[in-house]
Amino acid sequence: MGIVTLEKDVAAVRESCRVVRKVLTELAQFIQPGVTTAEIDALGREIIRSEGAVPSFLNYNGYPAAVCVSINREVVHGIPSAERIVEDGDIVGIDVGAYKNGYHGDAADTVMVGGVSPEARRLVEVTYEARNLGIAAAVPGNCIGDIGYAVQTYVEANGFSVVQKLMGHGIGRKLHESPGVPNYGEAGMGMKLSDGLLLAIEPMVNAGAAEVSFLQDGWTVVTGDGSLSAHAENTIMINGSHPEILTA
Repeated sequence: MGIVTLEKDVAAVRESCRVVRKVLTELAQFIQPGVTTAEIDALGREIIRSEGAVPSFLNYNGYPAAVCVSINREVVHGIPSAERIVEDGDIVGIDVGAYKNGYHGDAADTVMVGGVSPEARRLVEVTYEARNLGIAAAVPGNCIGDIGYAVQTYVEANGFSVVQKLMGHGIGRKLHESPGVPNYGEAGMGMKLSDGLLLAIEPMVNAGAAEVSFLQDGWTVVTGDGSLSAHAENTIMINGSHPEILTA
């Protein structure tokens, strides 16, 4: 379980998360019609290494890239390719992890490319707000279920669905630590939250049904009905009544 109490450890995790946010910011500016997902991954690797960090995802359980790039109906874990080209109107999920000074940071954004449809824009906006509401529920005395409840109720009130087969997670010296952080649940249920706990909160929201499946590559998760999906994630540290968003 990722819990930090010493200031040197807090500083270390803040630094790894700073690297992640730098990568996401630069990738969002880079992504435009005509770039390949392999080029997105290459730039992500370059930035991570230029900051003295190591890509958390590269070779993690066999994943072959540093940046997960997931387009339109792809929910998460899309594998970059020189053949996959970003097009106008796409929504592109970019998920980045960086390891530095003994700690991991992890965050994801969904980039809207060019003239996206009104439905796609609303999906992305709802996903970000759901993430923010989940983060706001991450305060001492609340439970893991309060985070999922905040995400799920907002998403479903807006006519979308949350992916239930995948979830957020604890993070720290390992990329994935306990507890799991579902994007659905009942308020007041699950583990009690306490100061110093590090969590990666990451709603994955489908425009259609919640069901997902895996492509033959064994990694890429797609919506079961072909609908659009969006993903937003931040690493946070529970810190009193205002969680610290480390990858802000």
